[in-house]
Amino acid sequence: MNWISIIAIYVLFWVICAFVILPIGIRSMEELGQEKIEGQQDGVPGNFNPGKVILRTTLLSALLFGIYYLNYVYGWIDRYTFQHLLPQQFG
Repeated sequence: MNWISIIAIYVLFWVICAFVILPIGIRSMEELGQEKIEGQQDGVPGNFNPGKVILRTTLLSALLFGIYYLNYVYGWIDRYTFQHLLPQQFG
C-alpha cells in the first residue's frame, strides 16, 4: 500500500469517527442551566469543546486504522472469509 492510499484511507476513518464522536458528552444550554441569548435555538450546545473532539477523533481513528492496516498486512479477514454465508450459486 503506498503512502497516498494510507493517508486517504486514514482521512476517511477520521471523518467517519468525527461524526461518531461529535454528539458524545454534549449538553444543551438548558441542561446546563445557562441563560440563552435571544433568538438562540433550544438545542444549542453549552459545553462544546473542539479540542476534545479532535483529540478523541484522532485517537479513535488511529486505533481503527491500525486494526485495518494490520488486517491488510496479515490478511486476517479476506474476501473468502464469509464465502460460506453466500448461496452456492455465488460461492
